[in-house]
Amino acid sequence: MSSTVADTLAEARRRFTEAGIADPTTDARLLVAGLLKLSPTELLTRSAETLSPEQAVVMSKALERRLGHEPVHRILGEREFYGLPLRLSAETLEPRPDTEILVDTVLAYLKDLAKAHGHLHILDMGTGTGAICLALLSECPDASGVGSDISADALRTARSNAERNGLQDRFQAVQSRWFESIQGSFHAIVSNPPYIASNVIHDLAPEVTKFDPVAALDGGPDGLDAYHAIAKDAAKFMRPDGVVGLEIGYDQRNDVTAIFEAKGFRCLKSVRDYGQNDRVLVFALA
Repeated sequence: MSSTVADTLAEARRRFTEAGIADPTTDARLLVAGLLKLSPTELLTRSAETLSPEQAVVMSKALERRLGHEPVHRILGEREFYGLPLRLSAETLEPRPDTEILVDTVLAYLKDLAKAHGHLHILDMGTGTGAICLALLSECPDASGVGSDISADALRTARSNAERNGLQDRFQAVQSRWFESIQGSFHAIVSNPPYIASNVIHDLAPEVTKFDPVAALDGGPDGLDAYHAIAKDAAKFMRPDGVVGLEIGYDQRNDVTAIFEAKGFRCLKSVRDYGQNDRVLVFALA
């Protein structure tokens, strides 16, 4: 007997609930709607439609993948970030809503800098999908940006996402370990770097440990390696009135601030995320 959209949604929700998936209803809706290319409204208005045999096979395989802890957006192959559809790949982190706070925070400084300079130049270190840089470029039509990453796979994905969103003419992907292959000076240097201490990565949810690239998670013994690397050389690549915007772990505000202050920076702003945890820091040259 063929399943309808409503049947499929109910089965997904039931199986996710039984498996202890954290938010079974949301995951079921996202997965079914995404695979069937239905809007949230169409999920309701077309609930009585029957799945084709091909759709039923695709759905069955997708449910098994989610039950194996693969995140919904990895199964779908993309996720929206700051209004931009972004393709995911094996060596990119899935961009998350908390990182949009970094974009919001840095945008305020970029708008002021644009009044003074006109054209702006942005560097996004560890760009992954290109999410942060592309979001900033989409909001700043007079800006250009460089997305750097050590992963060739990530850089291919970022270039693809730039093209998909019509930003390829203002975006350059560069393979680099921090500043090693970077040239030029920038009005804003931004990063959501790896900041999880090496010895706690294995304690994270299987959705993270099994599917997120370790290189994008592992921040070294204390989670602070990336911040030391950025702070060490950032001043050489900054415009005098430029800013550094960083995502941080919930307990890293004091440590990261001390690292940057030791290299001649001052903290302009600290911002919390939706869970009221420290999430973003902005620095300028002292």
